[in-house]
Amino acid sequence: MEHQPPPFFNRGPAPIVRLTFFVSLAILLMVLDARFRYAESVRQVVALAAYPIQRVAMAPVDLFNGVVNYFSSTAALRAENEALRARQLRAAPELLQLEALKEENNQLRRLLDARERQPRKSVFAEILYAARDPFSRKVVIDKGSQSGILPGEPVIDDVGVIGQVTRVYLLMSEVTLLSDKDQAIPLQVLRNGLRAVAYGGAEGGMLDLRFMAANADIRNGDVLVTSGIDGTYPSGLPVATVARTERDAAYAFARITLAPTAGTDRYRQVLVLSNEAKPPPPEPEPSTRKPAKPKRPRKAE
Repeated sequence: MEHQPPPFFNRGPAPIVRLTFFVSLAILLMVLDARFRYAESVRQVVALAAYPIQRVAMAPVDLFNGVVNYFSSTAALRAENEALRARQLRAAPELLQLEALKEENNQLRRLLDARERQPRKSVFAEILYAARDPFSRKVVIDKGSQSGILPGEPVIDDVGVIGQVTRVYLLMSEVTLLSDKDQAIPLQVLRNGLRAVAYGGAEGGMLDLRFMAANADIRNGDVLVTSGIDGTYPSGLPVATVARTERDAAYAFARITLAPTAGTDRYRQVLVLSNEAKPPPPEPEPSTRKPAKPKRPRKAE
């Protein structure tokens, strides 16, 4: 009997033969797939079966990339916010100055309109500071005798009377406000023409309308303007509005409080009115050109 080795030790074809076979088979499959797409369905099935395994294998990498992107994005946004905040803070003074210049420009335009409406000469001035005396209400402006300012001239803004010049220096002047305790101004009720005199010194910068009869025709909200009888203030300038009226039968006079229309707590630009009237505008010169003579028609020969 012939003895054969058990199948366990049967090695089959040689390795070089198997390598050559599988290489040839692979080349044949690649050629067939490239030409006729035979392995497309097999590729789709294998890709579908391998997709969950790929996702599971890529999960740690995706998680790591997500965490890195989150922290990098947060750091970038924080740096960008800080840069924008710093830029905004650097631009804030310029924006505030721009708003202030815009308001000042509007105030100057209104003062220019008020100047055109006044029949007197006027000088633009700016308030430098308030007087140091705590018991008086005075301000100092940047125009003096060199600019033609004289004591006693009224000072107004774009809405009404502020006060009058009481002291003049070479380059600056002192203006006493209407709310000062030593100031008095003759007024007229715009609604009915009733004349009165307002005095300063009331609380909160208000004015007192003194010596008015208890039955005087004055109501809350009435507008009072300058009467012009003192020769200092031109007539018709707004001064104050009636804020409070108290009438008591036990007293002969009513207690009337006025709120000034104008004030130095809002703008720094004012207008000083001169006692000289504006010169009239020049009249247009008559034309010196002689009219052309009409041409005579020629006679027919």
